[in-house]
Amino acid sequence: MDNRLRLYVAGAFLLGVGLTLGYKDVYPDLERRFRQRHRRASMYVDQRTAFDLDQEVILKDNSGGPASGLPDGEIREGIEGCIGNTPLLKIKSLSQATGCEILAKAEFLNAAGNSPKDRVALNVIRMAEEEGLLKPHSGDMIYEGTVGSTGISLAAICRARGYLAHICMPDDQATEKSDLLLKLGAEVERVRPAPIVDQNQFVNMARNRAAEHTADPNRQGRGVFADQFETEANWQAHFSGTGPEIYNQTGGRLDAFVSGAGTGGTISGVALFLKPRLPELQVVLADPQGSGLYNRVKFGVMFDPKEREGTRRRHQVDTIVEGIGINRVTNNFEAGRELVDDAIRVTDEQAMAMARWLVEKDGIFIGSSSAVNCVAATKVAQRLGPGHRVVTILCDSGARHLSKFWAQTGAISGKEDVTLEDVLNS
Repeated sequence: MDNRLRLYVAGAFLLGVGLTLGYKDVYPDLERRFRQRHRRASMYVDQRTAFDLDQEVILKDNSGGPASGLPDGEIREGIEGCIGNTPLLKIKSLSQATGCEILAKAEFLNAAGNSPKDRVALNVIRMAEEEGLLKPHSGDMIYEGTVGSTGISLAAICRARGYLAHICMPDDQATEKSDLLLKLGAEVERVRPAPIVDQNQFVNMARNRAAEHTADPNRQGRGVFADQFETEANWQAHFSGTGPEIYNQTGGRLDAFVSGAGTGGTISGVALFLKPRLPELQVVLADPQGSGLYNRVKFGVMFDPKEREGTRRRHQVDTIVEGIGINRVTNNFEAGRELVDDAIRVTDEQAMAMARWLVEKDGIFIGSSSAVNCVAATKVAQRLGPGHRVVTILCDSGARHLSKFWAQTGAISGKEDVTLEDVLNS
């Protein structure tokens, strides 16, 4: 009996050792899932802790160093080290006209792809590296479906970290975006606009291309689908970066945060960080015409009640605005949707008028999504009344929108008699 018991104990011990040693090799997928769950749990702990925080928020930039008080002559580690910690600037003309401080996070000054998507692209790559999905200089390629900015950020950061990028995008987007992608060494596949239920839709195309790469024994490396619309790496990049930066730069004093949403990562991540610290903060969605997110916030559904949610087969959002606006629910938007207090619809005419205004009055040359944000921020400021502080996002430069948005916006007139009400009533 004693010998049998000893055999059982020895067998159990050896089995335990074997499972422990073989875990990483035999069950790599389980290891990746464990890491994902651990990361998610850590984020949720951070959020719960945030409810009790009223002290200074300690920030770290994307290179791992302190975000503020940088010593003279500090050298950043590659282009990735120049992502984040963007300036918060006061838009003088809008602030003077409304009596509020209207502040804009200058995300077009991120150094890799010159947009907020730099944060997302870097976080997507880092998480994939941590999970063992990417290995530098191995032929690994990142695939993404994007209207431009995310692809540009991915293309630049992939080159900096030893990967390749394959970008699928609708062929009705501004041509300077695809031209820039090609100059960054990305493979570009322009496809006809299609609804998300179509496998030829640009996001579905990228997902399929990644799977084909991995399955092809004749290709080096593997294909990794970035999945910007659904991956938690998106909103988490703004939860750990954009939100804390805004909090520190305003000293924790702001009354409203206004942002558009494409994937929804920016508004969700910032809201998830700020709301626990500033319960009275108003988070407001800026939505272009033709997008369904306005109805999602205001009425809880994406489309007209007679249409079943998520199934309408339309080819594109009916607007000249690029980068924000969508007609389906994404995980990133849903992550913070309950914290979004209101939504403002912005027409193409208002966006174009605001873009002209900002050049004429402030010398600020922005793209279409930034113009939508500024229209909505101005309306929020008017609603709140003088003395309040509103923060919004300047996503990218107008140079990326010359052939579409700015081609229709027209020349800068220099007229002195144009009022802010003229802009808002366009």
